[in-house]
Amino acid sequence: MFKKKSFGKVLFLFMLTVLMVFTSACNSESASKKENNSGSSNNSDEEKKDPIKIGVLASLSGALESYGKQTVNGFKLGLEYATDGTMEVGGHKIEYVIEDTETKPEVAIQKATKMIEEDKVDFLIGSSSSADTLAVLPLAEEYEKIMVVEPAAADSITGADWNKYIFRTARNSSQDAVAGAAAIAGKGVKIATLAPDYAFGRDGIAAFKEAAEKLGAEIIHEEYADPAATDFTSNIQKIIEAKPEYLYVVWAGANTPWNQIADMKVQEKGIKISTGTADIATLATMEALIGMEGFTVYFHALPKNDVNDWLVAQHKSAHNGEVPDLFTPGGMSAAIAIVEAIKKTEGSTDVDKLISTMEGMSFDTPKGKMTFRKEDHQALQTLYAIRLEKVDGIDYPIPVLMRELTPEETAPPVRN
Repeated sequence: MFKKKSFGKVLFLFMLTVLMVFTSACNSESASKKENNSGSSNNSDEEKKDPIKIGVLASLSGALESYGKQTVNGFKLGLEYATDGTMEVGGHKIEYVIEDTETKPEVAIQKATKMIEEDKVDFLIGSSSSADTLAVLPLAEEYEKIMVVEPAAADSITGADWNKYIFRTARNSSQDAVAGAAAIAGKGVKIATLAPDYAFGRDGIAAFKEAAEKLGAEIIHEEYADPAATDFTSNIQKIIEAKPEYLYVVWAGANTPWNQIADMKVQEKGIKISTGTADIATLATMEALIGMEGFTVYFHALPKNDVNDWLVAQHKSAHNGEVPDLFTPGGMSAAIAIVEAIKKTEGSTDVDKLISTMEGMSFDTPKGKMTFRKEDHQALQTLYAIRLEKVDGIDYPIPVLMRELTPEETAPPVRN
C-alpha cells in the first residue's frame, strides 16, 4: 500500500516537472520571436531610422514679411520636388519646423536656439534679413549645424563673418553688384547711390562701387536711409544736388522709395534710375521706371528649364493660380541642396561628411545649375539683365530679359 502511494507521488512530480520545462521552453521561444521582431540583428526588416529635421527661420512678420513667406512656400515645394513627393530621403522621414524671426536679430537668436536645443534640428535655413542671419551665424558654429542661408544677401555672411558651417543658396551683394554695374557703368559715367543703412545696403553699395569703378565709372555720392523710413525727401534732394547721370538703388522691404523718386521728378532732372527689380508687389510701384535697365534675381517667366516649369505649375496649383515670386525659387533651392547632400552621404547627417560633400556640389534649381564654391560655400548662379516694360493684360511693369548673366560672369570675389 505504501509503495503504491509512493509510486503515484513520484509519477505526479515527474509529470509536473515535464510540464514546467515545456512551458518554459515555449515562453523562451515566444520571447525570442518578440525580440527579433522588435529590431534585433536577426530581424529581416529594416530598422526604423531617425527623422531628419530642418529648422527654417523666416520673416513672417515685419518689413520683410513677403520675402519670408515666399521662401517658406519655395522650401515646402522644394522638399516635395527633391523627394518625389515622399518626404523621405535615404529611408529617413523629413520633418521641419518654421519660426518667425519677426525681422529682429534678437528674436532670430532665440528661435534658432530653440530649434537646435529643443526641436533637435539637423539643419537650419534662413533668414530673410541679413541682420537676423548675421546674428545666428555664431550659433551654427557653436552647435556645429549646417546653415543654408536664404535669402539674406550681405557679403559678410560668406565673407568676414563666415564660418565653415555656412552655405548660401541666396545670391550675395557682390553678385547683385556685378549685374547692376554691367547694366550702367562705363568710362566717365557719374553715379550716385541710395541704400538702407544696415549690412545689406552698405555691403551692396560697396560691392557695386568696386564693380562700377573697375568699368571706369565714378561714384560721386552715396546716400544711406533709415531702413524703416517712409519719407526719403532729404535723401533724394541730396542726390539731385549731386547731379549724377545715374542713380543706382539697393533696397529691400515694403517701404520703397520709388513713389517719392517719381514725385520729386528725379528722371525729369536728367538722372536715370537703375536698380535690381524686386518682388511683384514692388514691381507694382515702379510704373515711373518703365524703360529702366537693371537686373533681377528672378522673375518666373525668365528661366527656361524643367525645374522652373515644375515650380511655376505646382505653385499655381497650391496657391490659387499665383506665380512664384522673387525668393520662392531660393527657398526651393535650399531644400533641394539639403536633400541632394543627404542622398550623397547615404542618409548620414555627420557634419564633417556633409561639409566635404557640399563643398563644390552642383545641383539643379529653378534658376539652373548652382554650385557651392569650395572656398566660401557661396552658390554660384545665374542672374538676369532686364528692361522694365509694360505688357498688355498685366497690371504692373515686368522684367523682360536682355540676357542671362552666367554663374561664371557673376561670380563674386572671395572675401572670407
